[in-house]
Amino acid sequence: MSLLIAGTMAFDAIETPFGKTDKIIGGSATYAAWSASHFTQPIKQISIIGGDFPESEIEALKNRGVSFEGVDVRADEKSFFWSGRYHMDMNTRDTLVTDLNVLEKFDPELPESYQDCEFLMLGNLMPSLQQKIISQLRNRPKLIIMDTMNFWMDIAMDDLKATIKMVDVLMVNDGEARQLSNEYSLVKAAQKIMAMGPKFLIIKKGEHGALLFHGSHVLFSPALPLEEVFDPTGASDTSAGGFIGHLVRTKDISFNKMKTAIIIGSEMDSFVVEKFGHARLTEITTADISHRLNYFVDLVNFDIDLI
Repeated sequence: MSLLIAGTMAFDAIETPFGKTDKIIGGSATYAAWSASHFTQPIKQISIIGGDFPESEIEALKNRGVSFEGVDVRADEKSFFWSGRYHMDMNTRDTLVTDLNVLEKFDPELPESYQDCEFLMLGNLMPSLQQKIISQLRNRPKLIIMDTMNFWMDIAMDDLKATIKMVDVLMVNDGEARQLSNEYSLVKAAQKIMAMGPKFLIIKKGEHGALLFHGSHVLFSPALPLEEVFDPTGASDTSAGGFIGHLVRTKDISFNKMKTAIIIGSEMDSFVVEKFGHARLTEITTADISHRLNYFVDLVNFDIDLI
């Protein structure tokens, strides 16, 4: 089974109440691929980068089973760059700089070798580009997961809704779910959004975990309480990578298996925020993942004596 991940590969410069960085590696596809690679390989990447993207990072990803055949490399141009400053609550941030650079020219083309993909993760991109990627696949994948954001709801709602119809799982945060549905209640919002097409909906709530919806079923996944959170950038993409990586590994896309997958996603999220950028994802081992999963089990496991 093969996994195709589409999204950005970029540079970030980040400032939080606990420190700041100069340019470091970022991008939705970068975080998702590193996370998913702990559960499944190979991974077929679709993105665009400039000649400034480090060869060392490319080699590190290739060593994790990530194929770059679908990555457009513009040797004489610069990669996408974003800079932001987080507030004390770490849930809100100010964008300081956005340099699209090569991303302005991103026109994804799937190599022939990517046609066998059975799982597709669409990272946050312009909805029309997400549609184009889906339309280039001759055979529909077993599962298509899509991430999006409020920016596209503001400027490309029609394209966004058309793309949502084409996917199986949609990922949004709580504010985006309310904006997309015009409902304050997340339960009502979920029902409206699933009526737009996706069978499953994940609503992310930052430090308060995530909700998985399917029909009338709801599962809550907690976020692990951490003593220190250095950088929440890429946490959502990391969670998505862990989620789909687990499903690819198990070859099971049932709701019951997704219950485990969303916990895995939250677990991977808890690793990446411990350092700036994607550094923690390059360090952790299978043993680390298994050990931390036990914390999540203890977090939600309790016995009740009925009176």
